Amino acid sequence: MNSTLKEILDVRTARYGTFYNNAATTQSLTTTLRNHHRWDTLHPVTREALEMIVHKIGRILNGDQTYDDNWLDISGYAQQAAAFHNQPNMNTEDGE
Repeated sequence: MNSTLKEILDVRTARYGTFYNNAATTQSLTTTLRNHHRWDTLHPVTREALEMIVHKIGRILNGDQTYDDNWLDISGYAQQAAAFHNQPNMNTEDGE
């Protein structure tokens, strides 16, 4: 591993916790979402927004809970999903 990559990973580990702890937390939360009886009925945009929010929650749980970027990203994913679902054509069969 080159020194630049190691430096990047060290900074990210300090901010978000270890990759392994993050993976375990995020996958546990994602499994909970995917096991919900309505998961397969959700639009792909909804599923992706929820998964990205869970990813950020994993970073918050394992790392720096005060890092604004995670909170802003969660807000951004929620706003993107809301904007998508508020489009006039969302009542059509494909919703795109």
